[in-house]
Amino acid sequence: MKIKGVRKLTGEIKVPGDKSISHRAIIFGAISNGETVVDNILLSDDTLRTIQCFKEMGIEFEIDKSKNRVKIFGKGLNGLREPKKPLYCGNSGTTMRLLAGLLVGQNFKSTLVGDSSLSKRPMDRIIIPLTKMGANIRGVENKYPPLEIEPYERLNGIVYEMPVASAQVKSAILLASIYSSSKSRVIEKTVTRDHTERMLEYFRKNNFTGSRLYIPGDISSAAFFIVAATIIKGSKIVLKDVGVNETRTGIIDVLREMGASIEIRNVRNVNNEPLGDIYVSYAPLKGIKIDGNIMGRLIDEVPILAVAAAFAEGTTEIRGADELKFKESNRIESIASELRKMSVDITPLSNGLIINGGNKLTPAKVYSHKDHRIAMALSIAALAIDGESEIIDSSWVNISYPDFYDIIGSFNNNF
Repeated sequence: MKIKGVRKLTGEIKVPGDKSISHRAIIFGAISNGETVVDNILLSDDTLRTIQCFKEMGIEFEIDKSKNRVKIFGKGLNGLREPKKPLYCGNSGTTMRLLAGLLVGQNFKSTLVGDSSLSKRPMDRIIIPLTKMGANIRGVENKYPPLEIEPYERLNGIVYEMPVASAQVKSAILLASIYSSSKSRVIEKTVTRDHTERMLEYFRKNNFTGSRLYIPGDISSAAFFIVAATIIKGSKIVLKDVGVNETRTGIIDVLREMGASIEIRNVRNVNNEPLGDIYVSYAPLKGIKIDGNIMGRLIDEVPILAVAAAFAEGTTEIRGADELKFKESNRIESIASELRKMSVDITPLSNGLIINGGNKLTPAKVYSHKDHRIAMALSIAALAIDGESEIIDSSWVNISYPDFYDIIGSFNNNF
């Protein structure tokens, strides 16, 4: 994908439905009784993997891509059937980890497999707590996919102190706890996104019957255009109906501390999730120090935050981001190696990055590392640079934001 720099960004942008909430809506709709209608759902590679896994377990869906709407015909907490073949999760760690938590509570065998990238991502972080609960789950070296799950004799609740900040691990425990004989308690040192807790509460209030859901816009997707409008002079945009759950708004807090002009208006609550409209205008940024205390609220946004830091005056230090090494790529190394090609003074650390901002960036040919967030972060950097850059393997954006380059293209054509 070739991208030219633009003079400014103006207008209104509608970002796709939140990927994390979309996964959970599919899961809870499938294990509830009756029809669940989900509007503004993200229909990307990852979420379609989750849908296909449930199809393999006997759940029926009606998908209307033109309306971003899915109808799920759930069969209740114990209505899933044994799949006839391994459940393929593709590149989606969320699919694998959350389904593992759900499947350890079923009375049938199952196997979860992934692509070559997912097969290298650590799953011991869910195997350990689920085994403590009494689950029969194992992986290669008891650490990597495929994950093989056998019927359990008895699942017990646990008190589990999280060794890493991971909403996926927490969610796996909570989903398994639906089928356990006693309650579980998860202790977090660092706050992580709470979408599973919110949706579990919402469906429990409805006694796990079919519901109507609206998925807020994904703030992780919005973050790319929030940064773009912040660093490109003369820009002024509005992002409508974006999720503003406080466990996800760390990127806004950090950018405001750097000097960004960001307002959130028209906040309201829909199916237990807050959403609002985000107004962003260009503003000069300054470097700051960011530590692990906020990292659970912005871990997915670190690559685009590194781009913002490249355009800020002074030094930005990002620490406590160890989890980035275990994403679709090692995002610490990936973003550092590619932004260097654009003349950014950036140093990777074992748990973060140091970026000396304020230098003039240059167009370059850069590589996505087959990681959707790296591809999008580099694309936003390219938008803010005079000249033309090229993003190699850019199609990985389909993991979370299939229309991303349509939005980018409108900027290049219209300004």
